[in-house]
Amino acid sequence: MPSHRGSTPKQRIHAECERRGRAALIAGCVDLLEGRRVDDDLLAALAGRAALAILEGREGGRSGYWPRVWAARGLLHAWDDSATTAVIRGASDESWRVREMVAKVVAAHGVHDAWPVVAVLANDPVLRVRRAAERALLT
Repeated sequence: MPSHRGSTPKQRIHAECERRGRAALIAGCVDLLEGRRVDDDLLAALAGRAALAILEGREGGRSGYWPRVWAARGLLHAWDDSATTAVIRGASDESWRVREMVAKVVAAHGVHDAWPVVAVLANDPVLRVRRAAERALLT
């Protein structure tokens, strides 16, 4: 597993785009956001040192919400319209952290096809999700 000590999420994601290719990174993020398994190296690139806890089965393991949050964050820094459907589905994730990150992705990339689901998030019970949704709708 490549070392990602001391790097930011954006730096790790860009480095992983260089290593495996942007399209492969985005496809991996889509897989992860939709609950499919990805290789350990991609998880490490998306999560940095926090990946170890997931790989050891802590913090909810691979089926917990953190991998989906990190996948959405990956799409924040490496985007392609092929991820739109996964982002739309992610807006209804049970975890507020995933919903919040999805709204941030929509805002960052102007994913207009996701606006109807993000409009629903403007009424989310979690304030951070509502604020992210409001920002997305202003793009």
